[in-house]
Formats: sequence, C-alpha cells, structure tokens
Amino acid sequence: MSDILKQHRDQIDAIDEQLLKLVNARAAHAREIGELKGGGPIYRPEREAQVLRRLVDLNGGPLPAEAVTAIFRSVMSNCRALEKALTVAFLGPIGTFSEEAANKQFGGLSSPMQCASIDEVFRMVESGQAHYGVVPVENSTEGAVGRTLDLLTATRLHICGEIELSVHHNLLSQSLDKAGVTKVYSHAQSLAQCHEWLNSHLPNAERHAVVSNAEAARLASTESGAAAIASLRAAEIFALNTLANNIEDDPRNTTRFLVLADHDVAASGKDKTSLVIATKNVPGAMVSMLEPLSKNNVSMTKLESRPAKMGLWEYIFFVDIEGHHQDTNVKQALAEIEQRASFVKVLGSYPVAVV
Repeated sequence: MSDILKQHRDQIDAIDEQLLKLVNARAAHAREIGELKGGGPIYRPEREAQVLRRLVDLNGGPLPAEAVTAIFRSVMSNCRALEKALTVAFLGPIGTFSEEAANKQFGGLSSPMQCASIDEVFRMVESGQAHYGVVPVENSTEGAVGRTLDLLTATRLHICGEIELSVHHNLLSQSLDKAGVTKVYSHAQSLAQCHEWLNSHLPNAERHAVVSNAEAARLASTESGAAAIASLRAAEIFALNTLANNIEDDPRNTTRFLVLADHDVAASGKDKTSLVIATKNVPGAMVSMLEPLSKNNVSMTKLESRPAKMGLWEYIFFVDIEGHHQDTNVKQALAEIEQRASFVKVLGSYPVAVV
C-alpha cells in the first residue's frame, strides 16, 4: 500500500511542477496582453466568461464545473493582479453573502472595500474610489431588492456582470444548543427566507432585523442567548457555533447580484441586457412597448415594476432581455421601444452568469 501511495504522490508532485510552470507562463502572456492594450479596463467580464464557458465545455471530470470555474477564476484574478489590484466595493462587513458573491466573481479580492449600505457601494464606484461594485438585485424566494433597482435608474454606472449565488443559511450562536436561544438576529430577507424553520424550531425566540447577516453574527457573538442567521464564513470570523445548517425554507434559494462599473462591456456570445422603461399614459401602452421584442425575436427573461416616485400610481418597468445591445435584433428592438416609450435607459449588457 505504501508503494502505491508513493507512486500516486510522486505523480502529483510532478503534475504540480508542470502546473506551476504553465500557470506562470499564462501569467506572462496575460501581462504582455496588458501592456499591448496600453490602458483601458483590466477586468474584462466578456473575455473571462468566454474562457470559463470553454473550460466547462472541455471539462471531462472528475472535478465538477463549479470547481473548474472557481480554480480558473482564481488563476485569472492573480494574473490581473500583476497589472493592478482591483478595488471591489460590496455591502459589508466581511462575512456577508455580498462579499461571498464578490469573491466568487473576481476569484478572490485583493483590495476589498466594505460598505455600510447599497447606496455607498454605488457612491464608491461613481466617485472612482472603487473600480467595481457588487450589489444584490433579487432573490429567488423574496423577489427584487428595491433599493438597488431605485439606484440603477439614477446612476451613470453600467451593469457589467451578474452573479448567481446559492444562499444557504445557518443558525449560529455562542450557545451549544438551540434550547438556549431566546433571540435571533439577521437581515430582514434572511429572516423571511427562514420563516417556516424558525416557526418550527424556535417559535418563542424574538426576531430582530439588522443591516446584514455579518452584523447579526457580530451581535450574536456579544450576547448570551442570542443567535444569528448567517453564512459559515461568518461563523468562522466571529467564532460562533453552528447549531443548524441550511435552514432556508427553499433549498434552491439563490440570490442574484450585479457587478457595477463605469464602462460598458463588449459582447461575449451569451449575454443579457437590462433596461428601465416608462410607458406613456395611453391605452395599450404596455403591449405596444413589448411588441418590438417579439417582432425582432428577442426573448424577455424578466419584467419588474417599481413606483416611479414622480406621481401617484405611476410606475417604471425593469426588463431583462437575452442578447447584447449591439446585437442587430436587440439594437432594432430597442430603437423601436424608444419611439414608443416615454423613457428608456439601457442599464448595461453583460455576460450571462457562469456557474
């Protein structure tokens, strides 16, 4: 047995040496490309999406697609860092799902910027203090994040990427048993996503909504009898015990995040475009607004209404469609919509999320 183990370990050592040489060779090419570009964005979401999709298609296992993309995102992140460290703003503190989403998209954060609110994430990118921002926009259980949608209507920033993060909630506490929990802290959406579990397992515990799950974990670490609904990373950061895992009511619970930047993104071959539209106050306005999509064979994947805040019972609509705004059919559809709507703003075209 020891001889067989040694053979495998010797092979692993040899492969590791090859990997080291190849990764450094890749980094050298990436640095040369950076110099040839002579400025411009270092992070190219469309190019990275193309690379990841190609590798997922080529993958024969045993590593799953999620592991392959995580490995190569980290490789690309470290190659980018040879040119410049990117500052990425997200809703903090450390230990939030926003930080987890940012880490997933960028392959790790060399210069993370924790923000106290979604508003601050927008401000940091708009002011140039951060290169990119990551904000939640919708949850599969609880729906849209209204504040993000409201800010998108006014910002000059572009959406340059999206992240889909499977969200698993855990009950964390100083206590060693659920019986000692009298109070539960968490973000309001997380409390809602675990509503039935809390009713069944902690029906008498007080529930307190706080600004983030990481803040909930911090509070739970300072109070006897308190617990938090948060990530396992938050448990590590605040030295809390995990009393229950995956307590979300819907096991498919997923949150979608957007990546914000001050620049547009080229087409990747599999893209999505987000718009905000206001209709004219005439009969059939909504049907007229959507007809160009059907006419030009453009698929709509989302339609969300929000109060326009310009008059009582007036609304604007957030629309996601398949394709890039420079695609011929999408470009034609948008031109026709602009003629029919009272207001149209393209929020960005960006690669569809890669696993």
